[in-house]
Formats: sequence, structure tokens, C-alpha cells
Amino acid sequence: MDKIEEIKIKFSRIKQELNERSQRIWAATEAISLGHGGIRIVHKATGLAESTIQIGKKEVLNKQTIEGDRIRRKGAGRKSLENTNKNIAQEIINLADVDSIGNPESPLRWTTKSLRNISETLNEKGYSISHTKVGSILRNSGFNLQAPRKRNEGKSHSDRDEQFKYINSKTIEFQNDSQPVVSVDAKKKELVGNFTNVGREYHKKGEPVEVNAYDFLSFADGKVTPYGVYELTTNKAWVSVGISKDTAEFAVSSLRNWWYQMGKEQYPDSTKLLIHADGGGSNGSRNKLWKVELQKLAKEIGKEISVCHFPPGTSKWNKIEHRLFSQISKNWRGRPLETYSIIVNLIASTKTTTGLQVNADIDTETYQTGIKVSKEEFDSLNLHRHEFHGEDWNYTIKP
Repeated sequence: MDKIEEIKIKFSRIKQELNERSQRIWAATEAISLGHGGIRIVHKATGLAESTIQIGKKEVLNKQTIEGDRIRRKGAGRKSLENTNKNIAQEIINLADVDSIGNPESPLRWTTKSLRNISETLNEKGYSISHTKVGSILRNSGFNLQAPRKRNEGKSHSDRDEQFKYINSKTIEFQNDSQPVVSVDAKKKELVGNFTNVGREYHKKGEPVEVNAYDFLSFADGKVTPYGVYELTTNKAWVSVGISKDTAEFAVSSLRNWWYQMGKEQYPDSTKLLIHADGGGSNGSRNKLWKVELQKLAKEIGKEISVCHFPPGTSKWNKIEHRLFSQISKNWRGRPLETYSIIVNLIASTKTTTGLQVNADIDTETYQTGIKVSKEEFDSLNLHRHEFHGEDWNYTIKP
């Protein structure tokens, strides 16, 4: 066995027990015992820099000591970049600050502010800094990675808060009178097929579910639109899984299915119904066909139907969003929605610790878009507008 191999074996056995200083002292001692060329041999065997072994040799021969538990002498080691260049931290902060994205003078106005982009921009200015050092300085300066947060709702209506109060008062009025109150909306469309779904599930290590590489509509067996009807009082819900278009006819058909499948049994003595709905979409406040279809339903079930719409830009406050739809998304996370049957079963099996119960079924009807409502047909509706924002947000349709 040659000397390099012998030293290599010895070093591999003890290096885990040695700190930085102990390693160089041990390496220097080995080099001294080998005589001429010892530093080079130890370098090849251990991978330690020749300069490091040379420093250790001087420490051994000159019997240099280091205070206390220190590994290096005071002041040794390379100076930090922040110490050698006082402006570097501020330069990085200026580039990373959110306001710089709108500054026409900022070099990163039209690019992402990744660590590598910031590093490259600084290098172009004459600095020498790696992207890892940029990240370290940013973290020390109070920065961290963050995704955009949805907060801006746009210009709010002047009566927004008053409408919220009105919806709340009508809800309490109906609940105190043992009348049903439901929140309605359509969930986003989903592709039917072996496609990836957001989220993760436990599987055996290295055995994930394999899905299509591309979410092309041409690969899908179809698209579905889950339309939900959520009962605020009982914490129960109905979901119609539509395979056609999200129209006003589909929305009211979902309400009809809820009534006959759940509501009729739950509220046998009810005389009226209150609906919370968004301001737009198939159940929008300006959708004439929505009101026409509600008139048909009111006549069919013999009950007054009152509707309160949320003001523009406030649909996230609709109870169905976080009490039903978010729970459905959690329940089917990470699972490919391969068939209509799987989608319906996943929705119907959604439960929460607060007692949410969901019924669901497929709606195979075909709903046409572009249906026009004539002035005569609309004027014939038994539509009663409320005193507060009756022209747009609040109204009652009587049988």
C-alpha cells in the first residue's frame, strides 16, 4: 500500500471527529513526518488545500496557540462581502424591493426578481456576488419568498357594507321563521380524464399515480361544471354535476333538484325561500333568464323565492365558497377525475368535522346558450323589488 492510500484510509476514519483546525494540524503532522514532498502527498490523500496544510505546518513548528475554543486565530478567514463593500446590501434591497418593479429605471422592471437575476444584474454593475449570497443577504434584511395575496377587490360599491347588513338581516328573518336559506354558485369547470389534480396523497415510495403529461381538452372525455346549493342553517348541500353549459337554466335546474332531493323533506311547511347569489354568471343580478327560470320554479313548488346578490367583487364572501367548494377541493386533492362517476362519488363523500353533508348527482341535460328573453316575457314576471337596491340586488319572485 502506498503512502497516499495509507493516509487516505487514516483520514477517512478520523475526519468526522476533527474540526477545521484539528484537521489541518493532523495533516501538517503527517506531512512533517513524510519529509520533502509531504505536503503534496497529504493534499492528494485528504483533499485539503496545500495552503491549509502549510498553515498547519507553521502552527506546529512555531508552536502557535489559539485562544479558548476558537478554530481560527482572531481576524482570520475571508472578510464578508458586506464588510468589504458597504453598498452591496442596499443595492440588493433596492433591486428586490416591490416598488422597483414599477420604477422605469429599475433593471428588473421587465424580468422576475429571482436570486440569479439579481446576481447577474449586480455583476453587470461591477460587483462579484453569487445568487446564494444574494439570498443570504435578503434573508438577513427581512425578505423571504412570498406568493401574491388576493386582497384587492377593485373599486367597491358605496353601498357594499349596507348590502352585507341587508343580506344578514334577511337571513336571520328567514331562519327565525324556519324558512330555508341557501347559498348558490357554480364551481370552476373540471376536465374528465386521467389528468393531474392539485394536491398530494400518500402512496408507496416511488409509486405515484401516473397521469397524462398534458391537460389538453382533446384528451378529455368531457368537462363538468359542479353547481352547488348550500343550506346555511343545516350545513347540508346539493351539487348537480353538469356536463353541458353553465347557464341560468342549469342553475335553476340545480335548485330544483335540491328542493326535490333534500329541501322538500327538510322544510315541509316552508312558504318561501331565500337565495344568496353572486352578482354575475349564470345566476347574475342582470341575467333575465335567471329570473324567468326562477319564476317557473316558484310556480312549480308554490313558494316565494327571494334573492339577495352580493355586490360586485365580493363573491368570495358567499358562504358556499369556503363551506362547500373548498372542502370538495380538499377531498379530491391529488386524485385524477377520471370518470363522471368518480367525480360524483368524491363530491358526495365530502365531509367536515363541523357536520357538512353533501348529496350529488350527474345532470345529463343539454343547456343552450344565447337564449333571449323578450320584453313582454320579462314584464309578465311576478317580480317584486325590495326597497333597498331592488332594481339590481334584492327582489322576490312570487308564484
